[in-house]
Amino acid sequence: MTPFPSGEQHEIAFEDQRAVVVEVGGAVRRYDVGGREVLEPFDVDAMCDGAHGTPLIPWPNRLGGGRYTWDGTEHQVALTEPEQSNAIHGFLRWRPWTVADRADHHVTMAARIFPMKGYPFHLDVQVAYRLGPDGLTVTTTASNVGGEACPYASGHHPYLSPGSGLIDEAVLEVPAETRIDTDERQLPTTTETVDGTPYDFREPRRLGHIHIDYAFGGIRWDDQDRATVRLRGEDGLHAELWIDRSYRYLEIFTGDTLGPGRRRTGLGVEPMTCPPNGFATGDDVVRLEPGTSHVATWGARLV
Repeated sequence: MTPFPSGEQHEIAFEDQRAVVVEVGGAVRRYDVGGREVLEPFDVDAMCDGAHGTPLIPWPNRLGGGRYTWDGTEHQVALTEPEQSNAIHGFLRWRPWTVADRADHHVTMAARIFPMKGYPFHLDVQVAYRLGPDGLTVTTTASNVGGEACPYASGHHPYLSPGSGLIDEAVLEVPAETRIDTDERQLPTTTETVDGTPYDFREPRRLGHIHIDYAFGGIRWDDQDRATVRLRGEDGLHAELWIDRSYRYLEIFTGDTLGPGRRRTGLGVEPMTCPPNGFATGDDVVRLEPGTSHVATWGARLV
């Protein structure tokens, strides 16, 4: 029997919620409530496209030229976005992950980064997906099991679903004060306030035809130390994605560069602990000492 392109499928359920987590990339392939999509899925017979649902480790987004300096030593990693001369989204998107723990309503996927050219460090990574009364909760834990401090950041790449149709008619709310502008290689140039710009979604409004592929910062936190992005579909339901304070940035991506049939059918909302090109600039990169761990949590729900 031919295996699925995304490998083994791990289905979890709680009441009327259902999620499927896959072997390849440790990604969440789908999440729905009562059959209504919360996270846009990719097909079980297809390769993951647009990094749908994948953890981004040990850095999210782009690294210009694949180069960074750590403790005085320059490192070069492979260019996984060669047309832009960038490395993108870390090392684990296409690797098989293993199941570390599983029950009816949760599954924990695990992967190990062994020392390699460009990243001579040793990380154990676990991503726990759990369904419960608050929806889907995703907790990423990275542990430095090597003998020296390493640079670390993380992200995730889910797409909120409008339920049906395109995202153009959906109403979007993003609790962010600033936007990071980028150059032709999608590397950061300046940070600008969203005041008076087309990118101000602090108050809910129709998304329309705007093209967005930018990181947003200046996150507004609520009294639970969460920040929530909301996408209201034409059915009146909100697909929400919340982050904890470990995530300092949100990449918003309207999917305009995806393949036919996938463009603007879901909204990429990517929690990130550091900004684009963070490994090169050092901005918000974690210094993970030997024997220590970093934990970050986000979640999704339908309301």
